[in-house]
This record gives sequence, structure tokens and C-alpha cells, in this order.
Amino acid sequence: MDTARHALSAVAEPAEVWMLVRQRPAVLRRSTRELATALADVHGPRFAVWHTDELLFGVQGGKLVLRTLGGADLPAPEVVCVRQVAGPMRSDREVTLLRHLERMGSTLVNTLDAQLRSRNKVSQLQELAVAGVPVPDTLSYATAPLEGVVRSPDLRAPCVVKSVSGAKGGQVFLAPDPYLLREVAGSLTRETPFLFQEHVASSHGRTLRVVVVDGEPVSAVLHTSHDGGLTANIAKGGSATVCTGRYPKADELAVRAARALGLDIAGVDLLFTSDDTYTVCEVNAVPGWRPEAAATILPAVTACVAKRMSARR
Repeated sequence: MDTARHALSAVAEPAEVWMLVRQRPAVLRRSTRELATALADVHGPRFAVWHTDELLFGVQGGKLVLRTLGGADLPAPEVVCVRQVAGPMRSDREVTLLRHLERMGSTLVNTLDAQLRSRNKVSQLQELAVAGVPVPDTLSYATAPLEGVVRSPDLRAPCVVKSVSGAKGGQVFLAPDPYLLREVAGSLTRETPFLFQEHVASSHGRTLRVVVVDGEPVSAVLHTSHDGGLTANIAKGGSATVCTGRYPKADELAVRAARALGLDIAGVDLLFTSDDTYTVCEVNAVPGWRPEAAATILPAVTACVAKRMSARR
């Protein structure tokens, strides 16, 4: 997918539907490229892909403006499909751009508020718990010294330790006892908080990812660790088996989780608390998917975007 070509074509013929992706030189995920192609097939020249580092925005004459780096004015698109990963988004950068687009009248999929609820793993758990969605017991902190946190009597081992903004299974490990926690506390980064989460032993090394679009479960994939380790992410060498429709109770829970966070499109990761009961591990606002799942996910997402377009008419 030649994203530069699509962005440049938008200058001559402003597009009504955008896909907004990360700044270059980040390589776009296969699923994002697939979705861009699908949207281009549906909307033709009315569709464009923009990277966040290709846009200028501000106020002129009391009105909000949007421009290219070359100074060309851009009308706000009607619908923006946001494929900017929520975790690394910064309030003074990507969040400001998304807010600017919303204030100019664009409809975001997912909305900025939903993106913000999803960007921090503890923020997600707050919303899910308030909505009555089952989640593992979790402890985190704001500015407390990490060495003090790991000595808290409320912290029980074994527990899962992970960054509140990590992705693809990175910065995640299982602490089998409090002694290890104390030993590694000084090695954990101070820039981003960590959370300490109940280890769901019955789901060790396996998670169920359900993709929800517009309140409907459209795909499910079982991820399994390749070596008996904790994380089952593909990025960590895990395997994936498409199992759409095999776990109806999991589908129902995933829909509840997406609704609680206000997400139009969500990848909901579930842990097995038994063979037929689940708890929500985390929710991804910019989910990827296996090639085998594209046949159900891509039509659902393009229909979601079309529905948002129709609602504006």
C-alpha cells in the first residue's frame, strides 16, 4: 500500500475518509495495510492515508485550520479510521491532533474519548470494573516508590507484572514470589508505571482474542505460548488458531468490554478462568488480526465506516 501516494492525492482532491497512522518511518502492520486497501476499494479517490507527521494544525482568524507540510489547506474529513496505537499516544502530540480533527467536525473511529480510556491498562480496568465486567485483581501506583510498592501487604505472588502502556507482550513477566519482585524493582523503568496483576493459572500461556466491530463479535483467535511461557503473543513466538464462534460466552463478554470502553472497533483479550468462564485481560483499540480472519473483519470495519458516513448525511 503506497500511503504517500494516497496522501498526496488527497491534496488535489480532498478525501472524505481518512486512515490516520503513526509517523514515519514506522512500518505499517499487515492488518493496517489490508484495511487501507479495503477502504480504498470502497471509497476510491474519496479515501486517503495520512501519517501524523504529515499534518499541521492550529487556529487562524479565530477558526481551526488543517494543513499539509507544504501549506495546502485541508478540509476536515468526514470520517477518520484511527490506526494510531493508543498506548504510545502522547497528550501533547497525537491526542492534540485527534482532538483537533474532532473539533473540526470529523467523526473518529474509534473516538478520542474511547482511545483515551484504552491507552492505559489500568484506565481500562477502572472502566471495566465500574461496568461490572470481570477483570483480574490488579494493583498499580502513581508516584509511589516502586521498591515500596513491591513490599505492600496487598501485593501477592505469583503475579503478572507489566507496563501500563506496553504492547505485543513486551514488558510483561511472571513474578513467582515476592523475593523476585524486590530484586527486580530497581531494574524496572521509572518513566512509565507498572501494574501487578493476579496470575490466572488456568489460562497460563493462552489467551483468547475476540475482535468486536460495532457491537458484534466478528473474529476469535486462540493464542498459545510455544514454550509454556506466560505470554502467548505472536510477537513472542506464540501460535494462533482461528476459532470464531467456538466460545459464545467469551464473545458476549468481549462485546460488554468493548461497550464499556466505548470502542467501535476493539480487540478484547480474555483469560480462561475455567473451560467456559473468562475474565478480561486487556482491550486493544487498534487490533491486528491473523490473515485467516481478514475475510470477516475487513467487511465489518468498512461497513462500520460507511455507517458513520451515512449518519452524517
